[in-house]
This record gives sequence, structure tokens and C-alpha cells, in this order.
Amino acid sequence: MAACVAALAAAVTLSACGAKTDSGTSSDKAVKADTSGDTVKVGLLNSLSGTMAISEVTVRDSVKLAIEEINASGGVLGKKIKPISEDGASDWPTFAEKAQKLIKEDRVAATFGCWTSASRKAVKPVFEKNKSPLFYPVQYEGLEQSPYIFYTGATTNQQITPALDYLKSQGKKSLYLVGSDYVFPRTANKIIKAYAKANGMTIKGEDYAPLGSTEFSTISNKVKAAKADAVFNTLNGDSNVAFFKEYKSAGLTAKSMPVLSVSIAEEEVKSIGAQYLKGQLTSWNYYQTTEGAANTKFVKAYKAKYGKSKPTSDPMEAAYTSVYLWKAMVEKAGSFDVEKVKAAADGVTFEAPEGTVTVDGPTQHIHKTARIGEIGADGLITQVWDSGKPIKPDPFLKGYDWASGLS
Repeated sequence: MAACVAALAAAVTLSACGAKTDSGTSSDKAVKADTSGDTVKVGLLNSLSGTMAISEVTVRDSVKLAIEEINASGGVLGKKIKPISEDGASDWPTFAEKAQKLIKEDRVAATFGCWTSASRKAVKPVFEKNKSPLFYPVQYEGLEQSPYIFYTGATTNQQITPALDYLKSQGKKSLYLVGSDYVFPRTANKIIKAYAKANGMTIKGEDYAPLGSTEFSTISNKVKAAKADAVFNTLNGDSNVAFFKEYKSAGLTAKSMPVLSVSIAEEEVKSIGAQYLKGQLTSWNYYQTTEGAANTKFVKAYKAKYGKSKPTSDPMEAAYTSVYLWKAMVEKAGSFDVEKVKAAADGVTFEAPEGTVTVDGPTQHIHKTARIGEIGADGLITQVWDSGKPIKPDPFLKGYDWASGLS
């Protein structure tokens, strides 16, 4: 077992550094889902413990809500969905082991889960080798495409690029970059630096902290001394709690040096404390306050199940939506067969809480509306800008001249 874990850890390191991983070959065999009874099993793969639990538990809960709603309306192709939940424990080799278990032993028809790009890259070769689909619900750094992953969170041109465009429109000419030390923040910041160079913006500094770190006094002092116009924050998990407390202690405010975050949603705001975040900015595709009948229904149902004080957030909504998209793909295909479901995916739409979303078959990403929000004293995030319509996914930024060579 120790050798297996070491090998998995090495594979994650190679993947995170940009090395190629096993993307499935003609000799790989698909593991067929068990659909022999009156149920069909799906996997729920999230960190229910460790540093990422602050974010991932509620994502798991939103998937369970979608499953309950679908089952109450008759299920999928006449079968009720049976969820099998596994804990990735904020540990990337564990994610890979649990993915293998869900596919090989439980024989799930699909898996919904992961948060960090490190966890996604750890499981990517597992899903590809076994030709089993993963629905990944969180915004990420782009520059990736897999035949067995559906990306229902934002890719770069649906979150990071609109965020930079917004900061530029507000007259921000310099940025300080702060992130967790793993693949998403480092790749995102590589993209941000390319954008800045092409758009006359200066990068005043760039710092990383280990995932789960709670020591940010040095970084906060460096940010303060840099006197940038804004901070672009790609910290993940409970490191944000320590960072924003130190930020306030350093005398920095949303007015003096605003922070735009791409991994802090309503659930994290509640954990950090709205008093530390009031006036700060976020970039997502959905907020609890997003207008529309579908969102009103979603928020009401979620709070009725999990508690009136429980907020909804973008990753939760994307995870909830992904279950309905999978259902629509299966019903369009008339089968749980993975290849038939993939072939049916292009053009599948759903009236989601965030608005209408559509699957882009060639990339297996989703058309999504970009939204910039401001955090209020009540812990909710209010939209201050949106893209006006869903943005076609461009994970490799092929439509942006400044991004040439990033892949």
C-alpha cells in the first residue's frame, strides 16, 4: 500500500508540473456501470475532512439535494439514483484511490466531485483509463481537456479573464498576486501575468503559501509595502481565514487595496467572517442573490434541507447543475453507456439557478455567464457586473492573442 501511495503521489507531482499523464489508450477497457437492478449508482468524491472540507462538504450536500429531487420525480430512465459518498480527505493520492474504488468496486455510472486542480489531476488518469465520467464542478485554471471529464465550473475565459477586464475597467493598473502553492494558483497567475503584460498592468509581487497554511503576516506586510492597486487572490481552503484576518490587522481595506478572490464564495465568507471581507470582490458565475425563478427554488430547497442559515454558492450550484446535466445527457442518449452519453452531450441545456447553461460537446465545458460580486456585511455577495450573456468556453484561450504559447 505504501508503494502504491508513493506512486500516486509521484503521478500527481508530474501532472501538476505539466507532465503528460495516461489519457487512456485503445488497450484500456471501460468499466461498465451496474444497471442491473432498479437503481443506478453514482459516486460523490469530496474532501469531507482536512483543509478543503470548509469548501467541499456543502458541494457534496448540493449533489445529494439534486439526486433526491430527481428521484422524487421518477429517477433517470426509470431507475432511482443511489449515491456512494467517499472522502478524499484533502489528500490527492486518497482521491485517486477512492476514484478507483468507486469505478471498479461500486461500478458507478458517473462521479461528481473534486475541488482543487491537484485532486482533479490526481484522478484524471484513473477516470480516463477506466473510461468513466467525472463531473468537475469548480472553476479552474483551464489549459486542460479530457475525454472523460465534464467541467461544469468556469474555465479561465469565464472567470479570470472577466475579472481582469473588470479591474482594468475600474482603473486598476497594478496587481499583487497571492495564492496557495499548487497547480491552480500557479497556472492562473501565469495567465494573469500574460494578460497584464498585454494590457499595461504591472505585477508588484507574487507570493504562495502551502495549502492549509495559517501564517500570513509576512505576506500581508509585503502586500502592504508594494502599494498595488489591487490584490488577485487564488488562495484555497481555510488559508483564506488567516489571510484576511492578517490583511485587516495590517490596516489594509477594500477601499485602500481591494482583493478580488476567485475561490471565496458564500460558504467561505461565513467561515472567515463578513467583518473581514466587507467590500471585497469575487468573480464567479453564480451567487445566492442571483435573480431568477430557478435560483429562488434552489435556495429555498437547499435551506429547507440543510438549515435556514446555510448559504448557497457557485461550486454548490455547479455541482447541483451537473447532476441535472448528466440526467439530460443520459435521457437524450436513452442509455447509461458512457460513450453514448458523451455523444449526446453537445447542446444539452438546463435552466440552472445561475441561468441557462449549455454543454459544449467538443470541449465538454459549459457556456456560463461571468459575474463580479461585492461581499456585504451580511455575508452575501451582490453582483456589481455581469457579462450579459453566457460565454462560450475557451479552455486553451485560443481566442486571445496575449495567451499564445501558454498551453
